[in-house]
Amino acid sequence: MKNVSLETIVSLAKRRGFVFPASEIYGGLAGFWDYGPMGVELANNIKALWWRRVVQEQDNIYGVDGAIIQNPKLWEASGHVAGFTDPLVDCKNCGGRHRADHLAGTDSTDLVELTELLKDVACPTCGKKELTAPRKYNMMMKTWVGPVEDNSSVAYLRPETAGSIFINYKNVFDSMHPKLPFGIAQIGKAFRNEIAPREFVFRVRELEQMEMQYFIPSAMQEEVYESWRKFAWDFLVEDLGIRKESISWHEHEENERAHYAAAAHDIYFNFPQGPKELWGTHNRTDFDLKSHMEASGVDLTYYDEDSKERFLPYVVESSVGVGRMFLAAMSDAYREDDLGGEVRTYLAFAPKIAPVKAMVSPLLKNKPELVEKAREVRAALKKVHPAIAWDDNGNIGKRYRRQDEIGTPWCVTIDFDTLGETPELLDTVTVRDRDTGEQKRMSVSEVAQMLQEALA
Repeated sequence: MKNVSLETIVSLAKRRGFVFPASEIYGGLAGFWDYGPMGVELANNIKALWWRRVVQEQDNIYGVDGAIIQNPKLWEASGHVAGFTDPLVDCKNCGGRHRADHLAGTDSTDLVELTELLKDVACPTCGKKELTAPRKYNMMMKTWVGPVEDNSSVAYLRPETAGSIFINYKNVFDSMHPKLPFGIAQIGKAFRNEIAPREFVFRVRELEQMEMQYFIPSAMQEEVYESWRKFAWDFLVEDLGIRKESISWHEHEENERAHYAAAAHDIYFNFPQGPKELWGTHNRTDFDLKSHMEASGVDLTYYDEDSKERFLPYVVESSVGVGRMFLAAMSDAYREDDLGGEVRTYLAFAPKIAPVKAMVSPLLKNKPELVEKAREVRAALKKVHPAIAWDDNGNIGKRYRRQDEIGTPWCVTIDFDTLGETPELLDTVTVRDRDTGEQKRMSVSEVAQMLQEALA
């Protein structure tokens, strides 16, 4: 399977209203992107589907929405203030700054190892071999809370969403009274002052995460870990429609894992820029609750009524970035083929995540009877799902191509046969399939049923 180039995806995303550079009229700002009309629908559909599968369809997983700014003691206890770092090198010649591990082509962040690997590496900006020794750089974004900007008012924009899950563990437990195992899930923004944001929405300074922390007795860790690995894989393949050949498992070596992690697996997606991390499943042991219990002095242990034991739960984490899943969905759905004697581009989104589920169109916009009937059909289909588009601009072929490029699964055309010009076709419509370009006659009720089944 030949990969589409990142430049092609970026161009399509801009042209069809998926993603725009943030503050573009002022020259943009590296690491920040705005989602346009089609992009926000795609992202929201992905988030809603994840939330449905992780929270709403589970009996023991609860949702939260934590504040972006928390007490800075949280990030001290979690180790972020001291250790949320990337290895940085500067070029003595041009002043360019780069991720040392990226230049070295390794996942290691060991400064001694990186120094050795980079001793003959040139700066990618100017080509000179004048890099400084690697050093650690903290990626947390600082701000101030209150009217005075001094050390006493320093706070941080959260670098991950997991922190507010762990500090709400006791609140969820006390309010919902769950028994182990149970989970807490969250979708929210996080901020990382990346050294070199790049690769479109893959590596950014403002990101959105979908995370779930599953609290368990330690004896369940292997069984639960494997079940959430399976969940991640199945979600990508069965719900998002990602092709199996586009993804693979990567198990973290000891030098890749966080010091507290007993196991870590990532699903790698074959992005346009190569195979990279998409979705992580991690066994965090009891590190997080233990750290916050020690730092806060609040008892976070769990008392098991059956065994009469008190202990700190282990945690299995399932974590994925919205932007990366968005880019994976667009990249995997991108297709080019020859249809009707000319090359066309289309996005083969699964209907569940497609920004528009169907487009309704009168064959001719200057025929009031066709327009009236088309609006009637659209109103009926919008009762199945609200994302039913209207398009009467240009000829029907151009309308189809526009919908192909935003990934609309079906185009529904109202013509004179719909009005009874051919009596046996009265109240039927022409339905065009995005992936094949094939057209067939269907009744409006059949179209509605098809939509219901595809979006279930």
